[in-house]
Amino acid sequence: MKRVLVLVLAIGVAAALAIPAFASTKSVKIGDNFFSPKTVTVKRGTKVVWKWTGSAPHNVTVTSGPKRFHSRTQTKGSFSAIPHTKGTYKIVCTIHAGMAMTLKVR
Repeated sequence: MKRVLVLVLAIGVAAALAIPAFASTKSVKIGDNFFSPKTVTVKRGTKVVWKWTGSAPHNVTVTSGPKRFHSRTQTKGSFSAIPHTKGTYKIVCTIHAGMAMTLKVR
């Protein structure tokens, strides 16, 4: 009986450790005054990474959607979020009018 319990626990631990390996990542480029792509569709739990490639300062700010998040203003590096709530997220850079994108979480 103890062997069965140990085996069941070992399988459970192995499965829990394997789950992050199946998680996916989607990248969004932030250039000087644009997001690329402008529309991104991902499954819940997908890590979305915004990568700064230009030289101007920008931020990532959700203005409408099921959950809000906001990056600091920066000129290089990256920012990531893992949305778990389905819906459409409208995202802008608050510094540059018209710099916008849509994130759809299914």
